[in-house]
Amino acid sequence: MAAAASGRGRDDLAGDGGRLSPLSTPSATRLVLEAHGIGTKYTLGQNFLVNDDVLKRIIALAEVGERDRILEVGPGIGTLTIALLKHAASVVAVERDPDLPAVLADTLYPWRERFALIEKDALNLTAADIGEPLPNKFVSNLPYAVAATVVLDYFQQFPFLESATVMVQKEVADRMAAERGTKNYGAYTVKLGLYAEVAGRFAVGPGNFFPPPRVDSAVIRLNRRVPRMADGAPAAPEVIAAACLMADAAFANRRKTLANSCKTYFAGRGGIALTPIGDLAEATDSVTLDGPAVASRLPALFEAAAIDPRRRGETLDQGEFLALGAALLALTGASAGAAAE
Repeated sequence: MAAAASGRGRDDLAGDGGRLSPLSTPSATRLVLEAHGIGTKYTLGQNFLVNDDVLKRIIALAEVGERDRILEVGPGIGTLTIALLKHAASVVAVERDPDLPAVLADTLYPWRERFALIEKDALNLTAADIGEPLPNKFVSNLPYAVAATVVLDYFQQFPFLESATVMVQKEVADRMAAERGTKNYGAYTVKLGLYAEVAGRFAVGPGNFFPPPRVDSAVIRLNRRVPRMADGAPAAPEVIAAACLMADAAFANRRKTLANSCKTYFAGRGGIALTPIGDLAEATDSVTLDGPAVASRLPALFEAAAIDPRRRGETLDQGEFLALGAALLALTGASAGAAAE
């Protein structure tokens, strides 16, 4: 195994040298890559963070503490990972690049007893892969190509995650934080908003990475929220899944009214699988909806949800989409209860 990239012994990496992470400079990053005979891979979205001040702001925004167990995706050479391990109880990271486990074994050697690596595509991660103890916070410099998908999927699938503090492309952060009625507010915003709410963000320019990306970036923190029905009761998993489906339908033709966009969406589909996701989903069976049948009952659906079908999707908030989801389930006979106990 190659020596640590700084040219020092592996245990020397534990010393901060005035930095939160000794790898947070372009020269240190180059030395790591050269020592292992590898380079950055554009296809995997590898842009290594090389600004220690940004690392400090990430740790502060995520409020990483000594009791926290962190899930990280795309640890790269371990730059952010070291900063996390200096503050948290443990880190479990997911990495798909087969060249990087050997690098991480070196750079994270001083913290090896509190670090675990899962060699897998993050999009296919399961709770069983993670094992015990389960992490409570998700903190990552995410590969931009999969960032939006990973964040939503993890809030849906991993109820043990209390928050996500992630580096993403600025445009993705804009979609995550978009206000109703704005151009960035869409189906993704609605669906993510059913699980989480924005708790802070800051901008990060291309010059903070090696190599510099061609886009601006942002770090955004999202805290888990419990979506509630109009009466204040927590929404059941099947209602949330139906609300997500209605969001997709409402924004299928963004410039059209709800009535027209949803009609086009459902009429053009046959069987639509409605699969609840989340901590209560195991007790809820998946159902298949008939698209044309739903399309024919849209007027009754909008009436039951007390939503004017002449409105557009961008004018609805999460509560209204939950109402549409509950109405969809009731009209199709797929409802297993409108609220969780």
